[in-house]
Amino acid sequence: MKKFTAQKSSIVTATSFVAAFVLLASACSSAVDISETDTSESSTQVDALPSDDATSASGNPRAGGPPANDIVEDTTVDSSAIDPSKVGSLTDSSFLTDYELIDENTNSSVQVSLSEDARVMEANGLPNHATGDFPNAGNPNTISAQEISASFPLEPTYTGAQTFAREPGVSINGVKFEPETAERATCDNNIVYSIEAKQDTVDLGLDFNNAHVQPTGAYHYHGVSDSLVETLDSDQAVVHVGFAHDGYMIYYSPSGQYKPSWRIKTEDREGTNCTYTAGRSGEETTFAGPTPDGTFVEDHEFVQGEGDLDACNGIEIDGEYAYFLTDEYPYIPRCLNGEFASQGGGQGGPGDRQAPPQQ
Repeated sequence: MKKFTAQKSSIVTATSFVAAFVLLASACSSAVDISETDTSESSTQVDALPSDDATSASGNPRAGGPPANDIVEDTTVDSSAIDPSKVGSLTDSSFLTDYELIDENTNSSVQVSLSEDARVMEANGLPNHATGDFPNAGNPNTISAQEISASFPLEPTYTGAQTFAREPGVSINGVKFEPETAERATCDNNIVYSIEAKQDTVDLGLDFNNAHVQPTGAYHYHGVSDSLVETLDSDQAVVHVGFAHDGYMIYYSPSGQYKPSWRIKTEDREGTNCTYTAGRSGEETTFAGPTPDGTFVEDHEFVQGEGDLDACNGIEIDGEYAYFLTDEYPYIPRCLNGEFASQGGGQGGPGDRQAPPQQ
């Protein structure tokens, strides 16, 4: 088993930690035991999430395609049309076999082992890099250790079903990818919109890693974390950053070689006089105008040929299907194209999360 250990230092910064991790990873030094962080959780519930088979307010099951968006034409991407210079090796990763990540600075702990048919991860969900301050003005929760146990099939089964996934996967360091939020804007004509995590209207407390904390204390990513990528970057064209729950790998292209095929809609929103009320403070936000600007999930649509990736931010490269994190929407895959087990229900409130209406 490959073991990567970052030792404690008297002063911890994002830069110094990254340098230490990269050097130690290349040396594959011995692991040491750590204890979990025991921190309290806030009673205020923010960013609680639904089950993968959640049903929209209109009664339509949120499955069988990317959620709450319009799919334009066929979503199959012809990988033969990709510029060969863009293709990086999907096998140049230190994390395709058994490995263990231990970081004494953050108390992060991850162990991955391969069984006959599955990749099994046991982790405490603490990131192995610097984070922003929590609680903060937009997020009242405190990061705490979790008990994460995940199993990813070693032989994925591709279906092309584009099934909505609340939690599409887990990063190499054991932190979950959860692109959507629990926050909803309600409109006068009974339209409900899902508020994006990465937008400028409502402060949801994201830190510089595009991450924040659930009421359970679970730190999770809503977009690309530069800190995560820096701990893993090995000067490859693509960086292996995680595992999708259907068994396919998740990568990131630091140079942005693989572009998503989503864009902002050109037609006005149907909802009018839309507002959001913060659960903690009761502060009400009114969203100006009907013009889509990326504030809501529903502001986006998939257009075949707009970019390189399919509707789930995936593509086949040299006969191997994989997903990508991207700097543009959808940032993290919102659906999966392989068979996977539902990751269960959300954490509840503020009000049980419902999927937005299908359009």
